[in-house]
Amino acid sequence: MQDEKKLIAGCQKGKRRVQKQLYDLYSKSMFVVSLRYAKGHLEAEDILQEAFIKVFEKINSFKGECPLEFWIKKIVINTALNHERSKLYQYPAYDVMEMDNILPDAEITLSNYNFKELLAMIQQLPERCQVVFNLYAIEGYQHKEIAEMLEITEGTSKSQYSRAKLLLQEMIKKHETVQ
Repeated sequence: MQDEKKLIAGCQKGKRRVQKQLYDLYSKSMFVVSLRYAKGHLEAEDILQEAFIKVFEKINSFKGECPLEFWIKKIVINTALNHERSKLYQYPAYDVMEMDNILPDAEITLSNYNFKELLAMIQQLPERCQVVFNLYAIEGYQHKEIAEMLEITEGTSKSQYSRAKLLLQEMIKKHETVQ
């Protein structure tokens, strides 16, 4: 905690060496976050770099009300969302009521897959489905919050999440039949 305060103070003073320490400390875990929202490593790197620029620009507004890592993670997520926002409207939205073949209570068991396999499946989802899936299933946001963040309806958020689950189930079935 004391080291974190020193890092914050050094970054607030604009010390490049301290900024590098902060980046080195959090960049790997935040890269994983950005990778979940990106379609590949290069896009994830762009998101990460843009997010850390924002972190250093806004570090003076950090009040310490939450751990620094959570604050940085929120910036990374918001940067990824902003990065994808223009793409989101290129894909059709599906209404939950039109999706009869989805089992809302069906859960996907993924224990047989490693992180890279799961990440590859998530990255194959259409952008809107990928973003909503990440926000709901991984980050723990509620559909109402997601709707506000993405400027969509709550129903659209739910339908995109359902669509993502259906697509992931299809990918898993296809993967299992290949093996």
